[in-house]
Amino acid sequence: MNKSELVESISKKTGLSLKHSQLALKGFLDAVKDELADGGEVALIGFGKFYVRDRPARTARNPRDGKPVQIPASKAPVFTAGKPFKDAVNGK
Repeated sequence: MNKSELVESISKKTGLSLKHSQLALKGFLDAVKDELADGGEVALIGFGKFYVRDRPARTARNPRDGKPVQIPASKAPVFTAGKPFKDAVNGK
């Protein structure tokens, strides 16, 4: 499912227009993005949790020539599914 199909599905399930469904989805995505950018987390009980994980700097090897390459520290967005969500996906 891509973004436009998701908007269409939201529209059908909620009775909102396509435009309002698109605005709702955009608002949700922007809110999650802004919270994670500020170092926070978003926990949706029964669905899961979005948070930021710090990745330390490390040394890797270039597969082409085998020389060491420095990879700088970074932050990565992470999603962890909640138990009810996992159970629904597994048909329980």
